Amino acid sequence: MQTRRRRRYYYAMMGVCLGMFVLAWGLVRFYSVCAAVGLCVVAMVIPPAAAVFANKRDPEDDWWNDPRWDDPKWDDPGHDRDHPDHDPHDEPR
Repeated sequence: MQTRRRRRYYYAMMGVCLGMFVLAWGLVRFYSVCAAVGLCVVAMVIPPAAAVFANKRDPEDDWWNDPRWDDPKWDDPGHDRDHPDHDPHDEPR
């Protein structure tokens, strides 16, 4: 899933959540307080679900396959962490 699509889903879900709160206490409470509370309870579940769906990884995403994790010299002082295959003796002079 593309980042743009993830954001779109996240903002849509958060918009529904906000709309449910406004609808519950702006209109539904005049007819049934229990229904308004029920709408708020359902709306409370949406933000965590939106965060989970927005951060879901896809098979085509490779941000978790960082080659630096396999670098045995990662913790050595002076090692260039941004270039794991970098050898100081191979630099052009």
